[in-house]
Amino acid sequence: MGRPGLSRRQLLAGAGGLAVAGSFGFAALGTGADALASGADTRVRYWNLFSGGDGYNMIAMLDAFRAANPAIDVKDSTLQWGNPFYTKLAMAAAGNRAPDLGVMHMGRVTGFSPGRLLDPWDVDRLAEFGVREADFNPALWKRGVIDGELYALPLDIHVQLCFYRRDLLKPAGLIGDDGKLVPVTSTTEWFEVLKEAKKVTKDGLQTIGLWSQDQNFQWWFFVAFYTQLGGTWFDDANTEVTFDADKATQVLEFLRQHVTDGYTIPGAPTGEQFINGAPFTWEGNWSVPVFSGAKLDYGATPLPPVFGEQATHAESHAFVLPHQAGRGGAANDGAHRLAAYIVRNAQAWAGGGHIPAYTPTLSTPEYQELAPQNEYVGAMDHQATEPKVWFAGSTGVLAQDLGPVVVSSTMGSAEPAAVARRMKSRLTALLASRNPMDGRTAAEGGAVA
Repeated sequence: MGRPGLSRRQLLAGAGGLAVAGSFGFAALGTGADALASGADTRVRYWNLFSGGDGYNMIAMLDAFRAANPAIDVKDSTLQWGNPFYTKLAMAAAGNRAPDLGVMHMGRVTGFSPGRLLDPWDVDRLAEFGVREADFNPALWKRGVIDGELYALPLDIHVQLCFYRRDLLKPAGLIGDDGKLVPVTSTTEWFEVLKEAKKVTKDGLQTIGLWSQDQNFQWWFFVAFYTQLGGTWFDDANTEVTFDADKATQVLEFLRQHVTDGYTIPGAPTGEQFINGAPFTWEGNWSVPVFSGAKLDYGATPLPPVFGEQATHAESHAFVLPHQAGRGGAANDGAHRLAAYIVRNAQAWAGGGHIPAYTPTLSTPEYQELAPQNEYVGAMDHQATEPKVWFAGSTGVLAQDLGPVVVSSTMGSAEPAAVARRMKSRLTALLASRNPMDGRTAAEGGAVA
């Protein structure tokens, strides 16, 4: 890419000091001796951050790949989700100890110094394994492209959803003849729905779980509804803040009203209350296995388009190639083959609630029979995502900085209008700040192809 490499010392300094190094276990990476001992022709070292149900589904997919490709031995390692994972992955790439394949949230790719800490995909090689740009949502594919190169191969999108209890809402007249929640197209209609739902809510339960005290969820909900209003963040060159404080205030007031009108109980366990009889909860699609396992009569839609336009917050798990000085050969070929196989065979992944990124999967009878996945699959075409800048993405600087500010408004410790102004001020500061990975501002960070 024409840029100098990032040394391990520079990376550690940017990540917050050399003390981070002590927490990094390079042993998880494996060695060339491991591959020889395994007896396989090729070994692919693969890092991911999937635990719980996602972890089980990923293991099943890897086992299927192993059975179909016995000459390739996959050494998979699951690391701690969030910033610890990204720190370790960055250090491995900077120290030329990177695995052959990794997973990242799409929103974090821009900040991961593509060309230094990530290598681009060989799209021709991917095509040989059956993965082509035409098989993906165009906007999702483009999110993984930086400076004309594909750095992130999408596996899925995972979205925030409105879960609802059919058994509770049907007597209240809120379930249509199609068995789905009645359409909502405005904030007025939404609060009318909650008003009726509250009448059938058991004492001690909230009408809707809103994660009112959680900075991540509150930020995700804000992004969704701000996008519904057509709100923007920065200009195309990432040199000017275009954040609209008036639109932000509308969203913050909307979120706050759930608490002030008594529909949400701050601090109440959202998922547990939904299982126990709360009519609504807003959760990520990863809650689908939990609610289905509880054998609830429920449905799930994208977040309601209360501001007119459909948009629900979405992130994406994506495969990446952590930088290797000598990338190439059999292991690199195996990494391309493995990623393409999992992307093309993601039915098991859909069972965990995620929407597969490989669009041919969505038209299969097996996927269309999945409920409630078949109810919210349209979210693929209405993704509300964070801006494509180095400080965005899951658990990124942007969410850590603005999430608590949104919470302060929702919980009533600050006025929505004042919070909106504070958000714009913080966005201005972030836009001028430099990525610790490579010392460049968002404006210097590479353009979307």
